[in-house]
Amino acid sequence: MDFDKALELFEPVLGFEVHVELNTKTKMFSSAPNNFGSLPNTNVTPTCLGLPGSLPVVNEQAVRYSISLGLALGCQIAESSRFARKNYFYPDLAKNYQISQFDEPIAFDGQVEVELADGRRFEIPIERAHMEEDAGKLTHVGGSTGRIQGAEYSLVDYNRAGVPLVEIVTKIIYGADRDAPELAKAYVSTIRDIVVSLGISDAKMERGNLRCDANISLSPRGSGILGTRTETKNVNSLRSVERAIRYEIQRQAAILAKGGTITQETRHWHEDTGETSAGRPKSDADDYRYFPEPDLLPVVPSPELIEELRAALPEAPAARRRRLRADWDFTELEFQDVVNSNLLVEVTETVAAGASPQSARKWWTGEIARLANASDVEASSLVAPAHVAQLVALVDAGTLTDRLARQVLEGVIAGEGSPQEVVDARGLAVVSDDGALIAAIDEALAAQPDVLDKIREGKVQAAGAVIGAVMKAMKGQADAARVRELVLERAQQ
Repeated sequence: MDFDKALELFEPVLGFEVHVELNTKTKMFSSAPNNFGSLPNTNVTPTCLGLPGSLPVVNEQAVRYSISLGLALGCQIAESSRFARKNYFYPDLAKNYQISQFDEPIAFDGQVEVELADGRRFEIPIERAHMEEDAGKLTHVGGSTGRIQGAEYSLVDYNRAGVPLVEIVTKIIYGADRDAPELAKAYVSTIRDIVVSLGISDAKMERGNLRCDANISLSPRGSGILGTRTETKNVNSLRSVERAIRYEIQRQAAILAKGGTITQETRHWHEDTGETSAGRPKSDADDYRYFPEPDLLPVVPSPELIEELRAALPEAPAARRRRLRADWDFTELEFQDVVNSNLLVEVTETVAAGASPQSARKWWTGEIARLANASDVEASSLVAPAHVAQLVALVDAGTLTDRLARQVLEGVIAGEGSPQEVVDARGLAVVSDDGALIAAIDEALAAQPDVLDKIREGKVQAAGAVIGAVMKAMKGQADAARVRELVLERAQQ
């Protein structure tokens, strides 16, 4: 159903569960390394594999990170919280249960301010933020979709099993209306900004460091009756969160308008088609047979620790944005260009690495965003902010023109090394030797002997033909401004 028509008939009701992987050195309950990208099944211990006799030990740093996140979300921190066993069988859970928190989370009852593209602010109520361990990762081999349906067999990697997680659960969100897709994107972006500023997670959605389960139901407009919700699982990009919410509104509205019913279920998001598909019937808490984890004591943080962590909190994202805009001296349009592109973190880190704010904005929202759109990926996944800052420095130093810098950027993205390494390997530096430039100018003038006379007659634009010929001869590695200076000097001789 058309989006506008769907909103005439129904009111969307939202809820989000955002999973944040913490960047501790070791896992939540074992000494196994918490590293991304290692060979499969190498970052494991008997505890990760659920072997008999192995016992969990709580990661203290993960607890500190979880408290910091709870405080940043405006939550109350529990005087005592405890872990529970969440029981269900799946091959990526070697123990056949997940250690999580159920009725006694470490943080609860918070609120986060989210700012939309037009500057309007929306308060998102937080129900809880609880600690748990991640599951392993399955790779389904065979078939055309990469999912279990149609696969010939599946491989399991337990490297991720036991990685510390904080799950942030919102309360029911009313009143988003047609802003629902944008609000979903803005909320996840705000959570990403918070965890990055706290330094507790890499928050790279393409790696699964931060994942969103998006819940949505439709209420007949004006009825006040809650509809049946669906949960689109593990959406791993800001763009996809927005698209998934929009699609589910349209899909559910079409079913309800025809008198059908919505199944309470998990759903999978398909980036290629922009659609969701059915997963499994959604389990309620009773289905997981929660009971207190017998091998772990309650977590009882001291008031002194909580106040220490509270004092170390960074600025709230909304306040930080207002400060950055002033510090960078951006117009409202320029700043919204960065925010709407979901590149605030990348631009901030590029500026911190030494680039000017305008240069950082130019490259991220310009060439890098163009390349990302062409490949249908997140811009942040293409290149590191430090490399963008190095690229800007090479342009500022006159080593590269913008045209050459674009070639260097492509080399960096292709994995050829840092900007300087790409320049050296490809020989892309600007030719700064006046002797070489003069030789190329003389050759171009020999082919166009009337150019100097035209310049002497005041037709300075005639120099453009020579400049173009020199740039072509130098394969774009000449400084056009310097070539122009030399041509005009020749005309004065």
